[in-house]
Amino acid sequence: MKILALNGSLRARSSNAAILRSALAATDATSAVADIAALPHFHPDLDTEGATPPAPVAALRRAAAEADAVLVVSPEYAHGVPGVLKNALDWLVSSAEFLDKPAAVLTASPSPTGAEYAHEQLRETLRMMSARVIPDACRNFGSIAPKTDPATGTVTDPATLQELRTAMAALRS
Repeated sequence: MKILALNGSLRARSSNAAILRSALAATDATSAVADIAALPHFHPDLDTEGATPPAPVAALRRAAAEADAVLVVSPEYAHGVPGVLKNALDWLVSSAEFLDKPAAVLTASPSPTGAEYAHEQLRETLRMMSARVIPDACRNFGSIAPKTDPATGTVTDPATLQELRTAMAALRS
């Protein structure tokens, strides 16, 4: 199985990046992390039928088409999905790469509500894109940042690691 991962945080040492690295390490699937920072702003005029998409968009769509499953990891900004992640999903909406593809959403945010709003928005967006969101593979870690190893940038908390193993096993099934 090949998993395409999308990270809504561009910070290399963010807790969501640690969750993403640890989730991918918790499975024997191969994985690719999409470079969503390289995407241009979504522009419908660049995405018309027969148009050649910008190179970073074509690369994202190709990676999505080659993946067997999708993992979306994200913080929450202003009660919503970070713009860079929403932009990536907007580029994928009009294509069929997510059609019936298993998908998982993992979220964490230091806001008082955790990442509750972004978590639900992402699940709904993926369902609208015809992905098959796997409820048992989705987790909102709330407002508690997981303990991480500064050298590896991975989660060290045993309970969180177990949650990630469980979620990734559900995504694979």
